[in-house]
Amino acid sequence: MAFGKDRKGKIFSEINITPLTDIFLVLLIIMIVVAPSFQSMDNAVDVPEVNHGVNIEDAKVTVSVTSDGAMYINGTPIQASQLTDQLIAAKPEGDKSEVVVKADKNIKSAKIMDIMNAAQNAEYHKLIVAGEPLNKKEQEELQERASVELPTEEE
Repeated sequence: MAFGKDRKGKIFSEINITPLTDIFLVLLIIMIVVAPSFQSMDNAVDVPEVNHGVNIEDAKVTVSVTSDGAMYINGTPIQASQLTDQLIAAKPEGDKSEVVVKADKNIKSAKIMDIMNAAQNAEYHKLIVAGEPLNKKEQEELQERASVELPTEEE
């Protein structure tokens, strides 16, 4: 009897909002139930494996960063404050000056940005971030090589 006449001859022109209210309440309950699941999602990003691409050994300059934050250029340990100077010293002749950054997966991105800025200041033309993180075996090899090289430099 929404648009018809009632018993007294008056036209019924009011809207019944009860069904609309029911729909909104159901939607509200659904959102209350679903919303907490968005907060519990795992935000960890795993680096994908690289099956194709340029081999890292083909690069001229490789900057490695171990899990403890130690930096190495082509296997030689350096201080973070000397990064730009060491990159300039290691820069190859020619147009293809490339830097490959290979770091442990737990290194903060700010450290990688520092390396990028140092490479830019040293006027490298290309920076490659390795797809595979620096594994423990490679980190141990770098640390062993550094411990062998350090006494010879001091003498």
